[in-house]
Amino acid sequence: MSPRCFIIRHGETEWSLNGRHTGTTDLPLTENGEKRVKATGKALVGNDRLIAPRKLVHVYVSPRARAQRTLELLEIGCKERLPWTEARKSEAEEPIRTEAHVEVTEAVREWDYGDYEGLTSKQIRELREKNGEGAWDIWRDGCPGGESPEDVIKRLDALIAEIRTKYHGPCFESDSNSGKGDVLIVAHGHILRAFAMRWTGKPLTETALILEAGGVGTLSYEHHSIDEPAIILGGGFVVDS
Repeated sequence: MSPRCFIIRHGETEWSLNGRHTGTTDLPLTENGEKRVKATGKALVGNDRLIAPRKLVHVYVSPRARAQRTLELLEIGCKERLPWTEARKSEAEEPIRTEAHVEVTEAVREWDYGDYEGLTSKQIRELREKNGEGAWDIWRDGCPGGESPEDVIKRLDALIAEIRTKYHGPCFESDSNSGKGDVLIVAHGHILRAFAMRWTGKPLTETALILEAGGVGTLSYEHHSIDEPAIILGGGFVVDS
């Protein structure tokens, strides 16, 4: 099987529930958000499930607490303590299931919305109309006072290159295929949608992907070729015999 890259959007927050653009603002998950992430972890995380902890080699997580809490609730069973905690849970609380290293990185922080932070799309449209500006498309226009699409592409392309060089490339070499190689990213809605587009080499202006709060996406390769990146529809759920 070709190595995979799982992308998981953090669970529901008050602002995601209300449609407010949440970049640098750090909000906790709602009670419902926590419950749904826990349920997702139970359903999809396990060595006989979609995300097999024993196959993970690396985990990237956003610096925002809402993403870090989401990773905690998934209970993938990291051997090491999570970078933002003082100690690892006891094995009775969470058995060790993976040796994957967890890295907190700005590479997967949410799109910097700048002047549009905390606003809904409707409010942004009204603001632009008031200022005599045209219709807003984040994939084309970016955010004033925040990031442009070019800024986002630069950091995501660098991350994708790192994943393919460090973790996925070796999996295509038969003599070094250990059965591991999957990567997990826990981050945010806009940045993960952009990540999926750049994974397949598409311009952001072609984005027609949706990833709901707590949603999971699977990226991999076609024909077992690192030169043919693809998005797996249906999650790519395969149980090893």
